[in-house]
Amino acid sequence: MKTVLLIKEIYLEGFRNLGNFIIERYFKAFAWFSFIMFMVVLYAFIFRVSTGFAFD
Repeated sequence: MKTVLLIKEIYLEGFRNLGNFIIERYFKAFAWFSFIMFMVVLYAFIFRVSTGFAFD
């Protein structure tokens, strides 16, 4: 029984930080994607202002 509990503890310890790693990478990728999309919107706005687009 002690061996089964030891294997269970090793298994849980091995996968405990894996979720944090995946979530950290996901948020980092999402932050970069958001930053790039903001730059696209800023570029489009500056382009429209510089070409004299009428914001009615």
